[in-house]
Amino acid sequence: LALDHRCTPPFLMRGVDPVSILRECLGDPEGLCNGMGGHMHLFSRENLMASSGIVGSSGPSAAGFALAAQHLRPDTVAIAFFGEGALNQGMLMESMNLAVAWNLPVIFVCKDNDMAITTVSSSVSGGAPVERAQGFGMTAVEVDGSFVEEVWETAGDIIKAARGGNGPGFIHAHCFHSEGHFL
Repeated sequence: LALDHRCTPPFLMRGVDPVSILRECLGDPEGLCNGMGGHMHLFSRENLMASSGIVGSSGPSAAGFALAAQHLRPDTVAIAFFGEGALNQGMLMESMNLAVAWNLPVIFVCKDNDMAITTVSSSVSGGAPVERAQGFGMTAVEVDGSFVEEVWETAGDIIKAARGGNGPGFIHAHCFHSEGHFL
């Protein structure tokens, strides 16, 4: 998994020890990354997970993971998580293009809450995310991120296609964000 800077929930869901994450956030040498990563740069070799505080960087990371998976771990799929604001970052778009060109087993998951930090996303972004992904030639679908079963089924279909050699996929998940990003 290539994650953005909001990475704690996926780490917990994959079984990473919450105490090691807390220690990491406190800069403790016994933290997940020896206290050097903080809350935005977590890494777990055992769970094949990495995060970054750089907006859009999950795309290049996931493309690299998928390229390695093609050669070293067939039937493995890489997944990139990012917010809709990251869709305006060149490195993410380049990663999506390369994933299609090289038929990489990678899923790009856009968590869209209509806000790029403090800016309404539609006021700074042209085009629809699904149409952008389709423009590269990949399968792209929209889901309501509030409905876990819908997300699960949709992700399962996209992952199955990627494992079957059908290349990358894109999931545009509409998510509700009840409070500001800084709370």
